Amino acid sequence: MSAKTFIALFSGINVGGNRIVKMAELRAFFEDLGFSEVATYVQSGNAVFRARKGDAATLTKQIEAAFEKKWGFHSRIMVRDLSWFERLVNENPYPEAAADHTKLHAYALEREPTAEEVARLAEKCTGPERFEIKGDVLYLSAPDGLGKSVFANLIPRVLKVPCTARNWRSVLALLEMAGKAGKN
Repeated sequence: MSAKTFIALFSGINVGGNRIVKMAELRAFFEDLGFSEVATYVQSGNAVFRARKGDAATLTKQIEAAFEKKWGFHSRIMVRDLSWFERLVNENPYPEAAADHTKLHAYALEREPTAEEVARLAEKCTGPERFEIKGDVLYLSAPDGLGKSVFANLIPRVLKVPCTARNWRSVLALLEMAGKAGKN
């Protein structure tokens, strides 16, 4: 059986000088778990890797448990496969915002939100931002940038679906890295 490419998105590591995880240590951690072609992207906890067995849900549980054991704190991890990332990029409803990576973000959601959850979030979207949810992805167009977006800070609390966000530059970089994995 050939290996399949996955991307792991970590939440809450290396934020504000807390919960520090060095990327070299994170790469070694993935290799110790038996994964191959491990690569990391920026300090916020993004890893591309190849696995011979397991699906995204199984790998998420395995990596979360091993991570907590090694580092002593919990980090919510979203593991997605290459086709999920390809779909995320191809289905971007805001191509005009993609040119400026500070104005377009994708949120990996733990599950697809219910209609009620989406409606509750839509009620809070009163500023210049626009969002669209496609399956387990929330796309956020923030014309003034994420840092100035009041709405962006409300998303996790109002939607109540665990999520982790990445700017568009990170999304494209991870897709490129994942696309190269296994082709060497």
